[in-house]
Amino acid sequence: QVQLVESGGGLVQAGGSLRLSCAASGSISNINAMVWYRQAPGKQRDMVASISIGGSTNYADSVKGRFTISRDNVKNMVYLQMNSLKPEDTAVYYCNAHKVVVPVSYDYWGQGTQVTVSS
Repeated sequence: QVQLVESGGGLVQAGGSLRLSCAASGSISNINAMVWYRQAPGKQRDMVASISIGGSTNYADSVKGRFTISRDNVKNMVYLQMNSLKPEDTAVYYCNAHKVVVPVSYDYWGQGTQVTVSS
């Protein structure tokens, strides 16, 4: 019902910046929140940042002050601006759409985009 496509990953030096994009299409009504997750090798998949339909944002402690999530409802896009990147930010980053049609909820995932930060 919802298709998500991430882009913008790549290789960057520590201290650099990267902007990830996520394009949503399909049945996008009733999406409650858009969320960025990441998963590093041997690690759990962690929530990085989220933004609700009303614009409220949440961030993992590890990225507060460095990452910014934003959205463009007209273009059905969500972005993750990543500044002051550290090697520990290296991971596959996934876009997630959380959709609620009470009493049922759905989660949709993009294919992921690799971010590699070199020291």
